[in-house]
Amino acid sequence: MRKEDKALLIESIKNTLSQYSVIYMTDTSTLNAERTTALRRAAFGADVKLMVVKNTLLKKAMEQSDVDYSGLYPALAGATTLMLSNVGNAPAKLIKGFRQKKETIPALKAAYVEETVYLGEDQLEVLANIKSKNELIADVVALLQSPAKNVISALQSGGNTLHGVLETLSNKE
Repeated sequence: MRKEDKALLIESIKNTLSQYSVIYMTDTSTLNAERTTALRRAAFGADVKLMVVKNTLLKKAMEQSDVDYSGLYPALAGATTLMLSNVGNAPAKLIKGFRQKKETIPALKAAYVEETVYLGEDQLEVLANIKSKNELIADVVALLQSPAKNVISALQSGGNTLHGVLETLSNKE
């Protein structure tokens, strides 16, 4: 490959990385064509971009990026497939769902989520349980709404009770 072509590929990888806040590095080299196609379809459905890259080009693109990806460099060995997303746990859930047949493929090498680096296969469960930004916002809104709903409920039930007592008293005389 010519030097100019490599420079274009590095720039393309760098631009792609800048569009996503979550990067998972996996190894899918042992998947056959049928399983690879199934993984690509599942990734498309989960809004996760799959991208097979050469480690040297990926490292150069990461070095040129504004983000510090240096924690991911130890995982740049062997075949690397990137799973890119803007939702922190989407690729982890995709991997877990794909592994329902007791396979270990795709193997998680490393992940970069919310400026934190996760190295190793043992981090998959942790990554799958990370809540997305929208889930966290929904939890906070639910917590804020709960006391207000309790007050309104108490006022409404108290009003009905008071109304019932007054009506009974008025009917009694």
